[in-house]
Amino acid sequence: MEYTIRKMAEQEYPLLNDFLYEAIFIPHGIEPPPRTIIASPELQIYIDRFGALEDDHALVAETKGKIIGAVWVRMINDYGHIDDKTPSLAISLYKEYRGQGIGTAMMKEMLSFLQAYGYERVSLSVQKDNYAAGMYRKIGFEIVKEREDEWIMLWQVDRH
Repeated sequence: MEYTIRKMAEQEYPLLNDFLYEAIFIPHGIEPPPRTIIASPELQIYIDRFGALEDDHALVAETKGKIIGAVWVRMINDYGHIDDKTPSLAISLYKEYRGQGIGTAMMKEMLSFLQAYGYERVSLSVQKDNYAAGMYRKIGFEIVKEREDEWIMLWQVDRH
């Protein structure tokens, strides 16, 4: 499938609502939560007033004029928080586009973008059962903290 990865336009920021919901890991056999879950404060910090903060950056994957995925970072005190100099990363793709390498390409593009803008590292939180954890490790994320059901992972420039 042909697709492009590009910077997300400001008028497209409302799409982060959809991608935030899509980013929620739902284990096999578990009922998905209602879409209203993204209104909770612990999830809203990922998207509330996105673009207003200096360290808000987002890329999208697009095919045939349709945005199919997003990867974004911002400085927030979230599940994957390391420190106040390390942006937290979120990524998601619509289900029908997963498993085709698009997420990996989006991640690599975002890491290159961050490196070009002087960021030395980026963190994320991932459920241990999430298949994406393997992809994160393959592209250089390392586990820096372990909780009962999730890992905090870190990618650092000096190691790549």
